[in-house]
Amino acid sequence: MSLDLLKKILKEKKVVFGTDRTIKKLKRGVCQKVFLSSNCPKETEEDIRYYSKLAKAEVIKLDQPNDELGMVCKKPFSVSVLCC
Repeated sequence: MSLDLLKKILKEKKVVFGTDRTIKKLKRGVCQKVFLSSNCPKETEEDIRYYSKLAKAEVIKLDQPNDELGMVCKKPFSVSVLCC
């Protein structure tokens, strides 16, 4: 379900890749959904969950690891965190 949602969002909306850019967007309150890979580092996941709680953004933990998530997003690199 969530992977289908991610594919739909990739086609329709502007998506931000990366931990630092996602945290900046969360601090500004711009993000509505944040997607995390299954092997996202624990410290990163804690930071994202904290800032998303402040920004009232939904955090979705995917079953795919970061290298597979990069392939789903059609990027030549692995993706651990992305937001829209």
